Amino acid sequence: MGSIALDCEDPGSLARFWAALLDGEVVVELAAFAAVKVPGLWITAQKVDGYRRATWPDGDVAKQIHLDLAVDELEATSARAIELGARLADVQPAPDRYFVLIDPAGHPFCLTTQIPD
Repeated sequence: MGSIALDCEDPGSLARFWAALLDGEVVVELAAFAAVKVPGLWITAQKVDGYRRATWPDGDVAKQIHLDLAVDELEATSARAIELGARLADVQPAPDRYFVLIDPAGHPFCLTTQIPD
């Protein structure tokens, strides 16, 4: 895999969130674009005029992307993500297996211990 690109209003703040959560490094930060390097992957954030946050699960605005992240400690990693600026989604379909969170730009993502090594 090469990179994942996320649309947003504020590329710098979104890149800093993902860099902190994934122990990555923001290597490019411009007004309209930012890039985070994590092992084996780049995550980029690009400014989109008129960007609209996803309204998952209601569907007015599609979720646009969905990331599943394998973690060892579900509760601790979720708490860290919230500390960094994510929020816990109102809908939690299977909290015994994964937590759904929303990143600062409105993209849903899951933290799970159910992805095999």
